[in-house]
Amino acid sequence: MMNRLLFAAGLALGLSAPLFAAESVDYKDATLIKQGEYLARAGDCVACHTASGGKPFAGGLPMESPVGTIYSTNITPDKQTGIGEYSFEDFDNAVRHGIGKDHTLYPAMPYPSYARVTDADMRALYAYFMHGVQPVNQANKPTDITWPLSMRWPLTAWRWMFAPEVKAFEPASGQDPVIARGAYLVEGLGHCGACHSPRGIGMQEKALTAQEGALYLSGGNAMEGWVGKNLRGDLRDGLGSWSEAQLVQFLSTGRTEHTAVFGAMSDVVTQSMQYMTQEDLTSIARYLKSLPPVDAGQKPFKYDDTAYKALFNGDDSAVGASVYVDSCAACHRTDGKGYAEVFPALAGNSALATKDATSLIHIILKGGTLPSTFKAPTPYAMPDFATRLTDKQVADVVNFIRNSWGNKAEPVTEKDVANVREEVNAPLYGAASVSQAAK
Repeated sequence: MMNRLLFAAGLALGLSAPLFAAESVDYKDATLIKQGEYLARAGDCVACHTASGGKPFAGGLPMESPVGTIYSTNITPDKQTGIGEYSFEDFDNAVRHGIGKDHTLYPAMPYPSYARVTDADMRALYAYFMHGVQPVNQANKPTDITWPLSMRWPLTAWRWMFAPEVKAFEPASGQDPVIARGAYLVEGLGHCGACHSPRGIGMQEKALTAQEGALYLSGGNAMEGWVGKNLRGDLRDGLGSWSEAQLVQFLSTGRTEHTAVFGAMSDVVTQSMQYMTQEDLTSIARYLKSLPPVDAGQKPFKYDDTAYKALFNGDDSAVGASVYVDSCAACHRTDGKGYAEVFPALAGNSALATKDATSLIHIILKGGTLPSTFKAPTPYAMPDFATRLTDKQVADVVNFIRNSWGNKAEPVTEKDVANVREEVNAPLYGAASVSQAAK
């Protein structure tokens, strides 16, 4: 529910950019607007502030929360319904402090992360949203949260307890400048922790930066039917087995020879990361690769051909094996290795090693499509199986996938599948398929 920011070659998106005095800034300057456009891309502002089929940044996107549905707001420079009357101070208060003109913002807006954005980048963003975005007259939707939970005053207390003091990012003494740049993008502009860090009882991120401990980017809670995976150096469920080059490829294309993007991260790749410079993507990858594992005792994945040999010889007696052969093997192969950059490998796929199997269940039930990007334009699709497989069959095949070819993960139950089916609004077994219902 929140994400990204990008660049335009040769622009200083600087960690050390000079502070602008307000009176000296020309917010109509084309270079500053272009810089702000890149930053807005890198922060993926468009993802949350654009409804499906709606106009860019006009808001209206529904976002589920534990207390009800929140709708994103119009952040175009329209003077009646958008932010056209915002001063820079108003804009800064909203983005970095979580304080709107007349109320505290819901933390669906990742202002705890944006607190680290530099003053210079904030002014570039303001220039872009004031003078580089088309104004749209579209009224904001009220939240679908019942009273008394709809009252805003408790959000002030939330902000006091969980939002950090606004302090622009500064690299640590002696820190590699490439890693420092990556830290700035990941911890601040990219707000990656919003999905990839665990949350506490108050729905606050348990860690906002790497300096706050190993919980940062150690894997998120299930939200909207997806689980943000561990981005630390763990060998099985993290990025410990990934190379820097593989990470850069994944961020820019959404696919590598071993895996493929899915869920909310697809929007991050298509609307944000594919626009970023090679230098910034390398910085992000190098920073992520610098994070130590949560569990240093994890053993690296080692391929086991037992399941492959059984399937190759016609033995599908293992629980879930027959479902896999009938529904999955044509694309992902009986050896679980898939087809590079087309159908992702399941063997050794770190996204399948998460404790929570919600994402895998979700994909099986509702299918998915690899996004089309500049460098990888073909959008390969996986069909939905919600109407073709019972909850037991889904549970069986999930357990087969997560414990074959050397994979090792906790089992799921029929009840787990039923819960995900309900959460993601997937049709029941035997009903009209998702694709048919869309026609």
